[in-house]
Amino acid sequence: MDPCPFVRLIVESLALKLPTVSKPAGPGVHPSTTPCFCALQLKDHPSSTQTVPLPLATPSSSDPSPTASATAATLTETPSAISATRIVFSLDPAALQKLSGKPASLVLSVYAGRTGSTCGFSAVRLLGRVRVGLDLEAPPARAMVMQSGWVSVGGCRSAARLHLVVRSEPDPRFVFQFGGEPECSPVVYQIQENGGGHSGCLRQPVFSCRFSADRRWNTRSRSLPSNSPDDTNKGWFGCFGSERSHIRREQRKGWTVTIHDLSGSPVAAASMITPFVPSPGSDRVSRSNPGAWLILRATGFSGSTPNWKPWGRLEAWRERGPVDALGYRFEIVTDRGPTERVPIAESSLSVRKGGQFSIDPSIGGDIVSISETFVGGFVMVSTVEGEGRVSKPTVQVGVQHVSCMADVALFIALSAAVDLSMDACRLFSQKLRKELCQDQQEYSL
Repeated sequence: MDPCPFVRLIVESLALKLPTVSKPAGPGVHPSTTPCFCALQLKDHPSSTQTVPLPLATPSSSDPSPTASATAATLTETPSAISATRIVFSLDPAALQKLSGKPASLVLSVYAGRTGSTCGFSAVRLLGRVRVGLDLEAPPARAMVMQSGWVSVGGCRSAARLHLVVRSEPDPRFVFQFGGEPECSPVVYQIQENGGGHSGCLRQPVFSCRFSADRRWNTRSRSLPSNSPDDTNKGWFGCFGSERSHIRREQRKGWTVTIHDLSGSPVAAASMITPFVPSPGSDRVSRSNPGAWLILRATGFSGSTPNWKPWGRLEAWRERGPVDALGYRFEIVTDRGPTERVPIAESSLSVRKGGQFSIDPSIGGDIVSISETFVGGFVMVSTVEGEGRVSKPTVQVGVQHVSCMADVALFIALSAAVDLSMDACRLFSQKLRKELCQDQQEYSL
C-alpha cells in the first residue's frame, strides 16, 4: 500500500514592522494605529489565496529606523509580536507536477485596514508585496526552508518590513475514494500515483461498504438493533446517547455503515446512536439537540459475531444564521471509558457548496484539542458534497497515523458518517432519497 507524494508549504512566524512617524503626513490615520493583514497566494493557483491578520512589532524608541537585526532583537524581547498562526498550503501530486521544474513563487500582499466581510477587501490600503521563490520537488525528498527572517515590503526603499518563515516538508498520504454514495453500499478504492499525475492514477479496491437503514430501531434504547454492532455492548452504548421518547416514525434513525476488508470481514463501522430529530416547533436538527454517530473498531470475534470497541463520536446539526451550514463536532474515545472523550475537531460545512471535513492539529481554527492519538501533523481530510449533489467522498489519511488497513477503515467509516450527516440534517419538510429510507428486514454485519 504505497502513499501518494504530498507536500505541505508552511508559512509561519509572521510579524510586521512599520516606520515610526511623529505625526501624520496628511489626512487619515497612520497604518501603525490600524489593523494590518496579509493575503497569501501561490502563483498560478488563484483558488489558493489565504488571509491572516498581522501583528505589529514596535521598533525601539532609541532607534526609529532599526536594522533588521535590531528589529529582531526587539521582537525577541516581546515574543507576543510574532504571530502563532500557521498557514498551510497542501500540494497534491498534480499540483507538484505543475509547479516543479519551473519558477514558482508565493506572493504575500500586505494591507492596512480590515478585511471585508462580504466581497473581498473593503477600505484597505496596499502597503506592498513580498515574493518568495519556491523550490519544490516532485516527488518531495526532504524538508526545506525557503525564507527565514526579515524582508522589505514594497521594495528595498520601503521602511516597512515583514518577518516570516516559509518552509516545505514531505507529507505522504494514503488516498481513497468511495465508488459511489455511502448509502449505496459502494466499494472503496485506494488511489495511487503511477508517476504521471492524474493520468497515471491507479485504482485498487481495498474495502466494501454495507449500508443499513433499519427503521425498526428502538429509539428508547441506546443500543443498536439486535443484529447490528453489537448486542453485547449495550452497557457502553448507553453512555453515548440521551433518552428520547415519543419519536415519530419518519425521523432519521438506525443508519449504519459497516466497512469490510477484501476477505469480507467487518473491520470498522459508523452507527447512528442518537436519532436526528427536529427541535420543537422547527423542521431542523438544532445544535442543542444534535444527532450522533459512534465510530467503531472491530476487535476480534465471539464466534461469528464481531466484538466492537468505540473509537470516536461524531455529532452533527443544522446551523442557523446568515450561512446555511452543517455543524459538526468530533471526539476521540479514550481508553479510560466511553464517557472520557477528547474533542478533536469542531467546525461547519456549507449546505449548498459542501466542503472538507478535516483533522489537522498543525492548523489553528477548527481544532479544539488534540489527543495523544493525533500528535502533530496532518491526520485526515474528507470531501463532502453539498445537499442534493452526488457524493463520492475522497479521503486522505496521513501515513504516520496508519499502522494497518484496520486503521484506515476507521477514517473511511468516519468520512461516511460525515457525508450521511448532510442527508440526516436535511430540513424535515424535505423528503430523503429512497436509499436512505430502506427497511432491511435481514441485515447482518
